[in-house]
Amino acid sequence: MQHSRVIAMKAKSLEWLIAGLLGLAMLFAAARAMAQSNSVSIGVLTPGLHYESALVGLREGLAKFGYREGKNLTLTVEDSKGDTTNLNGRVAKLIEAKPDLIFTVATAHSVAAKEATATIPIVFCVVGDPVQAQLVANFASSRNNVTGVSSHSALLTAKRLELLRDLAPRARSVLVIVSINEAIAKLGLPYLDEPAKKMGFRLVRRDVTDGEEFEKLLAEKWKSIDAIFPMPSVLVVKNIPGLAAKATKERLPLILYEDSSVKSGGLASYGSDFRLIGAQSAKLVVKIFKGTKPADIPIETPDPLVLTINRSTAKSIGLKIPDKILERADRIYD
Repeated sequence: MQHSRVIAMKAKSLEWLIAGLLGLAMLFAAARAMAQSNSVSIGVLTPGLHYESALVGLREGLAKFGYREGKNLTLTVEDSKGDTTNLNGRVAKLIEAKPDLIFTVATAHSVAAKEATATIPIVFCVVGDPVQAQLVANFASSRNNVTGVSSHSALLTAKRLELLRDLAPRARSVLVIVSINEAIAKLGLPYLDEPAKKMGFRLVRRDVTDGEEFEKLLAEKWKSIDAIFPMPSVLVVKNIPGLAAKATKERLPLILYEDSSVKSGGLASYGSDFRLIGAQSAKLVVKIFKGTKPADIPIETPDPLVLTINRSTAKSIGLKIPDKILERADRIYD
């Protein structure tokens, strides 16, 4: 009798164990189904190059909100590698994947996405002036399916001229390089002439359309040039290594607009950090995933703006950085 009771108890325990395991299996299945239902997909259109850090920042920013690739986030990336000739085709490939949202980097790529869809939410970053680029109606509201973080580069043009004046007070003739086929390069021009006159600069403007013309410009002898001041563009970023090498060889200060370009050999920059802008953009992405419409999310500007100095470059061109600028600098590369 006692033996039978023991067998019955063991059988009951086995039933409880099986029931518990089945319950756990159902719980895990439910959790997996919930995770899949909360999964999101993002199509990314980027120029790559130094802009790649914006995508790094986006990933980091989304991870802080619990969105991780391989878990509940899918990123489909179209990297144009600095080529802006077939952006419409690249956007079409992203749209075919039916993403929940499109993330764009740089002005040309953002404009291409906006022209391709009026329904899929778009979050842009590294756009000099989204109003002039006709991406949005105003900074308070896009009034469409677009929002994002402007690099504010056009409005910072005069500030970068002031930086040049403070770093190289004897400079007078400034080579301004303009990628004439890119809207972002032209957006800052209205903010250039008047401040330059007030500071005593003579601007020598050179327009370039592609990499071949840029190479020809770098091969020229730059006579009577005291400094280099390229306007923001994908073409400039693509040619930063050659431009920095030319500036160093000619012992000329090269004033840029983004941190990583200074790390690659430029003298100084004042403006955005692509990685930080990417992380800042992630907050807007999450708002949209939680139900906020892009038109209800005001356009943001970089937080913070970054002053970067390359002391190694300064030494190479025989320039001493004033202490007051070093004290103001957010980052110093040696």
